Amino acid sequence: MAYAVVAHYRCEPADEDTVCAALLKVREHTRAEPANLAYEVHAEVDRPGGFVLYEQYADRAGFDAHKVADHFTELIVETVWPLLSERTVTFAEVL
Repeated sequence: MAYAVVAHYRCEPADEDTVCAALLKVREHTRAEPANLAYEVHAEVDRPGGFVLYEQYADRAGFDAHKVADHFTELIVETVWPLLSERTVTFAEVL
């Protein structure tokens, strides 16, 4: 069963370019992962520094593999997360 992730990130407007660049690099790497079905990065229209990520994987194991990838550690854990003032994540199974 496909596994989806919806993440809402918010950073200070001064960090928006850095966060955006890192998210776009992650998108490039993640789309090449065997279990990835979709990875979209959205900038919130009326909320400076706001991003919405939509990810879909073939299954939970595919997402778990994504979380241990070098690009996830470098770009999300070490670059993006320290710059965030808010982060919420929803995990779902696609019906």
